[in-house]
Amino acid sequence: MRQAVLLGYANTKRTKYFKQAAAQAGLPVLFAEWDQLEMWKEKFTQGEWLMKIDPPLWDSCSLGELNSLTNHYKQKLLELSNMAKSCKLYFLNDPIGIGELLNKRECKKKLEQAGLTVTKSLEMGQSGIHTAEQLFHAMDASKVHQVFIKPVNGSGAAGVSAFRWQPKTGRMALYTCALLHQEYGLVNTKRLRRISTREEVTAYLEHILKLDCVVERWYAKAEYAGYSYDLRAVVWDGTLEFLLGRLSKGPITNLHLNNHPLEASKLGMDKKAIAQIASLCQNAVNCFPGIRIAGIDILLEKGSMRPRIIEMNAQGDLIYQDIFHENRIYARQVEMMKEWMG
Repeated sequence: MRQAVLLGYANTKRTKYFKQAAAQAGLPVLFAEWDQLEMWKEKFTQGEWLMKIDPPLWDSCSLGELNSLTNHYKQKLLELSNMAKSCKLYFLNDPIGIGELLNKRECKKKLEQAGLTVTKSLEMGQSGIHTAEQLFHAMDASKVHQVFIKPVNGSGAAGVSAFRWQPKTGRMALYTCALLHQEYGLVNTKRLRRISTREEVTAYLEHILKLDCVVERWYAKAEYAGYSYDLRAVVWDGTLEFLLGRLSKGPITNLHLNNHPLEASKLGMDKKAIAQIASLCQNAVNCFPGIRIAGIDILLEKGSMRPRIIEMNAQGDLIYQDIFHENRIYARQVEMMKEWMG
């Protein structure tokens, strides 16, 4: 007997809208809580199972805990993968593949090795960039004076910062959702702030860079109606199925920061640009054979409209502009599970 199962947390939008799509399609789906996964091990030895894995919920807003929380999650994904070796447990997205995409640095390396266009990283030897002084040196040496700084682990703009520096004048500006808290250290917030005094900027950079970060060139993005924008693409089985513009007056476009979503069809992109985006997404997913569904953030360079991959997310399928409208993304995942059920 074949059975579909959703692994996640009760009372989340992910669970609610996936279940809604399953009910509308007439697909029975069992629900397993992450905290009760141990109880399911014996059950998985009976019959055949296809599992959709939703990400964990983290209570902490401390950026200093990002790496340990992510490592714990990767361990759970490994346990799932090992569990599948002794039973007929299959996945929409392979847990090992999900773990691969959690590391921004390694994911980007794999994409570059495949010859795909990505937002380029600044590196400083094998040890990376861990201090403000090292960052200034790397930027000066590469003649790049505006960069994005992102923790290797994490999502939802946690710790992501945009930094602009004019070496000749010494002027600098840091845009970040991070906040230096006296008691808790560096914490993540949902408000973008701009810092411009050298002393404060340097202090923030010292704390952020200690998280283990990738540093990437800050490209000028395509514009629409006075906003700059990038795109969230959702791909399944190698096909671009959903594309949303994320418009912003600032450098960080995540929608939970009060930025503006817009259907990609309204952005005025020509067929050539759409075809390039679709091809890039398809080739990116092909780099990770265990991944059937991915959310991919795409930058279009201002002027040339050349697409570059910002990052990939194997669990980037929760998009409010979809679930509150057609719920297409979860409906398609349900279809995939129904096809497997036969």
